[in-house]
Amino acid sequence: MNALSDQTGTIQIAGKQVARLGFGTMRLTGRGIWGEPADRDECIATVRRAVDLGVQFIDTADSYGPYVSEQILRDALHPYPDDLLIATKAGLTRNGPDVIDTNEGTKQLGPAAWPPVGRPEYLRQEALMSMRRLGVDQIDLFQLHRIDPKVPLADQVGELKNLQDEGKIVAIGLSQITPEQLQEARGIVKIASVQSRFNVVDRSAKAVFDVCSRDGIAFIPWAPVAQGRLDESAGPIGQIARDHNATVGQIAIAWLLAFDDMIVPIPGTSQRSHLEENTAAGALSLSADEVNALSSAGSPS
Repeated sequence: MNALSDQTGTIQIAGKQVARLGFGTMRLTGRGIWGEPADRDECIATVRRAVDLGVQFIDTADSYGPYVSEQILRDALHPYPDDLLIATKAGLTRNGPDVIDTNEGTKQLGPAAWPPVGRPEYLRQEALMSMRRLGVDQIDLFQLHRIDPKVPLADQVGELKNLQDEGKIVAIGLSQITPEQLQEARGIVKIASVQSRFNVVDRSAKAVFDVCSRDGIAFIPWAPVAQGRLDESAGPIGQIARDHNATVGQIAIAWLLAFDDMIVPIPGTSQRSHLEENTAAGALSLSADEVNALSSAGSPS
């Protein structure tokens, strides 16, 4: 094992044993997750540094940019190390930046900027295009980014199974789903991972997490540091951070790693200094009392 996996332990996904602290690539784009980043060279250097530090799981999506983060991954790492698992996603389209400036100030559009499209022919096209952009003959983990309410779930997941049967993808994951949707999908194909918003202050996905923990499905929390909005004065996190001479973001990552062995946090950044700060969280060891205090302080919804 490498130094990072020694610290975090490992998990098997898509036939690969990887360190439990990954890297998310949503920030390798322009403002509002739209277009090219301000400093592409720094983004490439950050991705390379992640692998140097022992990261073996990298999460991306066709909608990041769109297409920008996948291309940066290829430019940074291709040909990829054998022990590296790259996961990508399809099912969300883009109609512009997630953040816009108005006369009243900055406005976050959120889901309005990410319309779901789950038609089977679209998911197939995007899988093939991700293969082309990443420069691979097979995608390790292909995730349905959102379930399209206008398309039967069975048609969406069924098309991913078709791609798997054809050898184009190894494993299938889902994102931001309910336990009932997970159960339906598992009746069609084996689900290797679930990605949902989950962090030290937001446990709204706890029900689906519980299923993953019980049944050995990798759980990939997005926004693992609450998108940088953790408050040092709220709850015990500030004091615990001071006790460990760490940032609240590092404590949030360490809490996820300690909370359950099926969790694979994917903190993302476009800067090497921030990456190194995030990765250093893998070396933090929280006591059982600290884990319980943080767990008790989080919001269930």
